[in-house]
Amino acid sequence: MPETERLDPSRRTHAQPASADVLAFESLARSVRDWAPDLMPGLLRTAAYGRAVIQAYEPAGTVEAADGRTASRQTRARVLDNPAGPRYHVILDEIVVRRPVGAPHTMAEQLRRVAALVRRHRIIAQVLPLSEGAHTGLDGLFKLLTFDDAPPVAYVQAAGTGRLSDDPAVVTRCTLTHELLGTAALPPLASLALIERAAEAYEDTHPV
Repeated sequence: MPETERLDPSRRTHAQPASADVLAFESLARSVRDWAPDLMPGLLRTAAYGRAVIQAYEPAGTVEAADGRTASRQTRARVLDNPAGPRYHVILDEIVVRRPVGAPHTMAEQLRRVAALVRRHRIIAQVLPLSEGAHTGLDGLFKLLTFDDAPPVAYVQAAGTGRLSDDPAVVTRCTLTHELLGTAALPPLASLALIERAAEAYEDTHPV
């Protein structure tokens, strides 16, 4: 696992390949803020939801490969089950809640997972309603990570590629965007209610 000192400003490269670094840094971070415009973020995904995403991305891939990647992501997601883990604040576009990924019971399980983390006060989750129309987060997903002993970093992804950057201009822009999205999104309690209603709707479609 990389040390956070790798992000020391004197050694920064401003734009590093994300590779495994962003996964390791999530567990080292003091706080993580996600903007999710299309799909549930990796830290929140259930095994079934994650497998459905992988199979959609790689329809010709093997079951073994999909299972291997799913297991890896599940290990990553355990950071949120650790009370000493980072503070986590996610803003979900409403399309993430409405788009069926996998079977109805897969979506119900996924949304119940998010709701359970909220109710345990482990995460803050907000939903940006579709009624907002055009908004400041349309450029694509990003993640912000802060640390006790290193500069903050931003992970920005577009067109299937991602970059991890500690360039202050990139971090500042992502921070402002997350704040603006949070202002436009539903408050946490209203967001929780929307997520749980959506889970119930999926359960009614396919009782579990």
